[in-house]
Amino acid sequence: MPRRSRLLAPVGAAVVVIIAGIMFAANFWTEYKWFASVDYTTVFWTELRTRSLLFVAGALLMALAVGLSVYFAYRTRPAYRPFSLEQQGLDRYRSSIDPHRRIFFWGLVGGLALLTGASATAEWQTFLQFTNATDFGTEDAQFGLDISFYTFVYPFLQVILGYLYTAVVIAFIAGVVVHYLYGGVRLQSQSQRVTPAARVHLSILLGIFVLLRAADYWLEQYGLVFSTRGYTFGASYTDVNAVLYAKIILFIIALVCAVLFFANIYFKNAMVPLVSLGLLILSAVLIGGVYPAIVQQITVSPNEQRLENPYIQRNIEATRAAYGVDSAEVTDYDAQTQLTTSELAAEAETIPSVRLVDPAVVSQTFQQLQQVRGFYQFPEVLEVDRYTTGEDETVDTIVAVRELDGPPAQEDRWLTRHLVYTHGFGMVAAAGNQVDSEGRPVFLEYNIPPTGELSDNGDGYQPRVYFGREGAEYVIVNAEAEYDYPVDSDAPEVPTAEDAVTSTPSPSPEADEAQAPAGQQEEAPAEEQPADSEEPGSDSGQANNYYDGDGGVQLSNFFDKLMYAVKYQEVNILLNSAINDESQIIYVRDPAERVEKVAPFLTVDGKAYPAVVDGKIVWIVDAYTTSDQYPYSTPIDLAQATTDTFTESTTAVNALPGNQVNYIRNSVKATVDAYDGTVTLYGWDEEDPVLQTWSKAFPDVVTSKEEISDTLLSHLRYPDDLYKVQREILERYHVTNADAFYGGQDFWTVPNDPKPQAGENPEPPYRQTIRFPGDEAAMYSLTSTFVPRGRENLAAFMAVNSDAASDSYGQMRILELPRSTAVQGPGQIQNTFQSSAEVREVLLPLEQSSAQVTYGNLLTLPFAGGLLYVEPLYVQAGGSDASYPLLQQVLVGFGDQVAIGGNLQEALNNLFDDGEAPLEEPVTEEDGGGETDGGQAPAGGDLAQALEDAAEAYEDGQAALREGDFAAYGEANERLEDALERAEAASGNSGGE
Repeated sequence: MPRRSRLLAPVGAAVVVIIAGIMFAANFWTEYKWFASVDYTTVFWTELRTRSLLFVAGALLMALAVGLSVYFAYRTRPAYRPFSLEQQGLDRYRSSIDPHRRIFFWGLVGGLALLTGASATAEWQTFLQFTNATDFGTEDAQFGLDISFYTFVYPFLQVILGYLYTAVVIAFIAGVVVHYLYGGVRLQSQSQRVTPAARVHLSILLGIFVLLRAADYWLEQYGLVFSTRGYTFGASYTDVNAVLYAKIILFIIALVCAVLFFANIYFKNAMVPLVSLGLLILSAVLIGGVYPAIVQQITVSPNEQRLENPYIQRNIEATRAAYGVDSAEVTDYDAQTQLTTSELAAEAETIPSVRLVDPAVVSQTFQQLQQVRGFYQFPEVLEVDRYTTGEDETVDTIVAVRELDGPPAQEDRWLTRHLVYTHGFGMVAAAGNQVDSEGRPVFLEYNIPPTGELSDNGDGYQPRVYFGREGAEYVIVNAEAEYDYPVDSDAPEVPTAEDAVTSTPSPSPEADEAQAPAGQQEEAPAEEQPADSEEPGSDSGQANNYYDGDGGVQLSNFFDKLMYAVKYQEVNILLNSAINDESQIIYVRDPAERVEKVAPFLTVDGKAYPAVVDGKIVWIVDAYTTSDQYPYSTPIDLAQATTDTFTESTTAVNALPGNQVNYIRNSVKATVDAYDGTVTLYGWDEEDPVLQTWSKAFPDVVTSKEEISDTLLSHLRYPDDLYKVQREILERYHVTNADAFYGGQDFWTVPNDPKPQAGENPEPPYRQTIRFPGDEAAMYSLTSTFVPRGRENLAAFMAVNSDAASDSYGQMRILELPRSTAVQGPGQIQNTFQSSAEVREVLLPLEQSSAQVTYGNLLTLPFAGGLLYVEPLYVQAGGSDASYPLLQQVLVGFGDQVAIGGNLQEALNNLFDDGEAPLEEPVTEEDGGGETDGGQAPAGGDLAQALEDAAEAYEDGQAALREGDFAAYGEANERLEDALERAEAASGNSGGE
């Protein structure tokens, strides 16, 4: 072979090694720099030290086991081998291997050691939990051991046994191969097939293997608390009365077999280990398999309910405790299905708090009214938070951050994406229970620069959003001038609190004072340019900004630039001359990803939400500690439990990863500063043993709950994903009696989302302020419904107190309906809405036009001794990209009655056939007030009048047709066409503002 060809292989290998080394160095260095930038280097070093320790331990275990086995097999090879065809064939291999046996030896041992060490590093969390285990203070029902043994100790012992098994098996195989290669084991010999040295060597390895199997049998008895053999998860009757004793017997047999293997060193008889191995296998089959199967089939199956009763009860109690639903209050609720005028009047004060603005529908409205520029984006599903208005009233508020998706398409280049368009700008908020006369949300915070109550309440409000869910993977700041906000157009006019239609319904006939007409809007405050922005040029049309935070890694030298150029495979990081010593690279910008990175032991909620706290926009992220090793607790798939309409149809909400867990706690509330990326982890459930264990492993990473400010506390809420997991558990585990649980007749299920566009996905939980039966005050809650398994009528209503400042935060309460009461479920009430003649009469003119009708969230709430369904209905003009949904009608259902109205008050009044109106009629614009109830979905203005005229014309036409008056029918049709044209024009005008 030519010299040049011979050099290609080593040169190529060297190049590959160098490239891999550079990539590894870049990844290591940039990881360290990131952790240093967020001040969490303790996490970086703790993980690195733990992984390194496990790598060395795993590598040494495999290297010693295999190395000693191969070394002993080689050293005890026979000096003279019998002449045979087998040995003649092996001589050729020996002659090829012997000159290079050291290379083969170290290559084999080193390669196995590296693979084992790399595999062991994956167990770093298991190791840290084992070494920092904290007691639960609760014992399991079978063995009386603290739960921490199963959660922290048992998994690590399983890992240790697994690696010991692997090392012994590979050492045995390697020893057999070397013995065979050098004549210690002979397959075709007529005399001695195994030399004495080989017999001793292999007997010892087999003895160690069987000894490990004995230890495994002993450990497996504790694993019975995770058995799936019985009716429920956990040790069943057969496990406790058959399998448990079988494990103990097999443990003793395995010890005896191990002793026999070791004794074979002296017996030097191949029959001894063979008989021992056969005894072990036969015992495992008969005692460990056949005997429990007989007990299960003959004893348990005919008497399952009686025999399994105590073990089902263990499962119920453990599951409820592990998922934190053991304190849920279940109340029998004899929901009435008929509503009287006096009962409706008595509930009038709760009407203004009903949240009708649907965060999943008004995203498009936010986009049209507050996008400002095409490169700003709002999520498809907005968030529901709480803010205090200027009148000291706390209201449900629809909020979103105006994030930067990227530069305009025609300017989308590396420089603009990563150095110019670096950040979003400002929060946008709208009242959840108020709209203006056209059905648009009433904004509390809006425009650029920010205007409204949220920014006014903060000292030195910082609206810039460098950390969020949108935008480039990384940006480099303090290099090129950063695009800040546009200044070449007037601030758009949006509905504000002065435009809300806000009278409060009352049973009394006295009317409130009339406010200013809805169409008259106060002039927006004069815009002020943020102090740290540069003065824009007269013809630039934009303000520029230079970042002055500490959220990134400073590119202070060539080496750092080189490492990041390698990391992102982008040479422009080195070539751009604007990147200087003051420049910073900002990456890991998603709030959830930042929390996961600084706390890899946590599982974060799929829905981070923004809030204005002490003058700053922060992202609030709920984080969970989980385990899959809680005795007797039924496991659940997190992805399946947290999937609903929003996770399946949008990218705004993520389901949790598909891990099997059987214990979960919302142990941490985390915040991420939207400007400088500061991550703070607050220990929320500080009594959680899993969090305490991780706090020992990572000291000073979790901040005390006492450090949470009052302002931040007012925005903390009960997390969505935890609630969805708990409601899936409560589908079955609201039943606390073992016999009733075995029957399963009372099991529930979460209904499918009834909205026509939702598909076959579970209905998401909804946030709303409700007053629970028997309570004096309303509470901010997360709510959901249940229907009986296999049926559609309503079985129960569940709400959890979501106000973190409340003493009863997290209290879960369930209203269970009698089985004899046929209250319609969400799917049934939606069908009733769509089939009701009164509703169809209002909707038909809309559906015959080009307008698009969208059903909003179907809210369920306790009301007047029963359960009230409320669903907003949005109308959007067709044929225009500038149109957006307007809240025009409200559907209500109570019992088997449904009604529709221009607002909630009117819809409730329409529930009565006797013509009574127990709630005060809204003051019309003609009366000089321009008001209606609680801001609830007015159908006012030109659009409302046109819809009313269309409905009237349709009714007149149908009446004329029934009487055979075709002249009147033709006239009514002309009026209908005219009204529909005016409705479409009015809707288009509203949508284009």
